[in-house]
Amino acid sequence: MAAVRHRQVEANGISMHVAEAGPEDASSPAVLFVHGFPELWYSWRHQMGYLAARGYRCVAPDLRGYGGTTAPPEPSSYTAFHIVGDLVALLDALRLPQVFVVGHDWGAIVSWNLCLLRPDRVRALVNLSVAFMPRRRGVKPLEYFRAAYGDDYYVCRFQEPGVEAEFTTFDLKSFFKLALTVRTVGSSSMNLRKMRAYKKEIKLPSWLSEEDVSYLASVYAKTGFAGGINYYRCLDLISQLTCEPWCISCNLRTGS
Repeated sequence: MAAVRHRQVEANGISMHVAEAGPEDASSPAVLFVHGFPELWYSWRHQMGYLAARGYRCVAPDLRGYGGTTAPPEPSSYTAFHIVGDLVALLDALRLPQVFVVGHDWGAIVSWNLCLLRPDRVRALVNLSVAFMPRRRGVKPLEYFRAAYGDDYYVCRFQEPGVEAEFTTFDLKSFFKLALTVRTVGSSSMNLRKMRAYKKEIKLPSWLSEEDVSYLASVYAKTGFAGGINYYRCLDLISQLTCEPWCISCNLRTGS
């Protein structure tokens, strides 16, 4: 596996931790990897090694709010414009005019927005886990999630002030084993109460090791979860800011 290089890059007014592998010259084809929640650049370690060995320059940042990247405290600092702006500024700093983009989970949402807002910087897109979600006219995202899954759904619960402190009651290694391996849907997804009560032994799959779990737990023990949760708290604001100005139904509901 190719060696992974780490550095801090100043971009869009924040400091971004970036992992890289493969050729360092700007002329090589480049792949931008965009992680989700609760993850880090580390999610892409295997893909980076595979592609780097085949001549691709691999770039995997910790997104705003995660790991070694600046984490503004205000949820309003996590709009699509902020996150896409971070990635575009990162590409500028690395002198990469265009990249292949691979996103997962929240990273897929970010990647969709990157394609919508700056298609000139994207050669091709591969997204995992989250399909493109067009706006439901006249319905805010949180309204939709509450109607579909109830107030106990994790996206709705993450709106509560201070909910990030609940993660401190977990053994983080156990939390990541559950979060990354146990399959749940609907209101059971990322349900912190149910996760704390889970007592069954978790057998790790071949693609996840105890070392991997320990790495994630050690990073999140230092940073906490507030940065990642702020993405969820910004859902309605993102919908409002990216709404077409002619959309009367959305503008009436948001007061814009």
